Amino acid sequence: MRRAAIVFLFSFSAFAQLDKIVIPAGTPEDQALTAISNEQDAQKKIAMYEDFVQKFSGNPAAVAYGNWQIAQSYQTDGNMEKALGYGDKALAGMPNNLDILVSQTNVAQQMKSNSKMVDYATRGGRAYNAAAQSPKREGMTDEQFASRLAEAKESNKSSYEFLETIAFNAIADEKDAKTRMKYIEGFTPAFPSSRFEEPVTQYAMYTLGQLNDSARLFAYGEKALAANPSSVATMLLLANAYVEDVRPAGWAKAITYSQKVIDLVKADAPDADRSRKISGGVAHSSIGWAYVRQGKFTAAVPELKTAAATLKGQDEVSHATALYRLGYAYGKTNRVAEARATLEEAVKIPGPYQAPSRDLLATVNSLGTAKSK
Repeated sequence: MRRAAIVFLFSFSAFAQLDKIVIPAGTPEDQALTAISNEQDAQKKIAMYEDFVQKFSGNPAAVAYGNWQIAQSYQTDGNMEKALGYGDKALAGMPNNLDILVSQTNVAQQMKSNSKMVDYATRGGRAYNAAAQSPKREGMTDEQFASRLAEAKESNKSSYEFLETIAFNAIADEKDAKTRMKYIEGFTPAFPSSRFEEPVTQYAMYTLGQLNDSARLFAYGEKALAANPSSVATMLLLANAYVEDVRPAGWAKAITYSQKVIDLVKADAPDADRSRKISGGVAHSSIGWAYVRQGKFTAAVPELKTAAATLKGQDEVSHATALYRLGYAYGKTNRVAEARATLEEAVKIPGPYQAPSRDLLATVNSLGTAKSK
């Protein structure tokens, strides 16, 4: 294990900012490690590594390696607290060593600690990307530099992608909105142009909505959309946020973004799948509700009818939302019978719009009773 652990620590100059453990063959450190590797008793081996760390305390590479091996031994034994502690000692001298950071992330994962997983993973992501920006060494041609950089990036790619995945999973798993947003704010600079960029954006906007931070939500969404102008998910999230905003300017933006989604997904096309139908239906729902907010109730009805028809059988919550909004628009245009029928359908769907639909239906029924008198 010792030899394999040292071999991977290459000396690519293009990645000079990544810490590397180098223990030259034939040195007293190497001889001591050979003796440790020959020991079969696990507890004796840990004690020997402790002595190794003390004896070569002036050699950062030796200290980091010794502490890392102790950490791995404790991890194997299931003592995660000690494994994490010794791993942190290893990182103290070599904070940008990807392999130690990967080990620490594994320990944190076994401890089910999202905060530590995100901490180690984002530290690794920052180290990887900073190293990729290392300056060219003097005397190296552009071609040599590009080749070395590509080779070094590829060698570290699996570690980087592992850390990226772990950090994303922690975001997805986190239940507390404030904590989740903190993780997202750490993830974004650590993993720029991430393969999880779009879902992380969705989590960020959803989380900011939970935190009632509309200013940051709009700023985050607009920035994300500027980077990816064809992102249907981002446009839908922005449209939903704008249509619920108190300012009329947001209602107009909701219509604009929703219409772009409708044009992109073509939910009424014969080959439209469930995802496209949901996106199109939600977009029509947002347009209809924006018209309601603007007092254009007659214009809202056809949009909301299309939304309800498109979403039926596709997504219950979105369908119930459209039905509630359609029932409201019918009521505002004095189409009481249609409002009642729509809301009676809505109250049968469990979810957040069941109670509001029931209350609105009671109001509509009272209007019908008043007219009959």
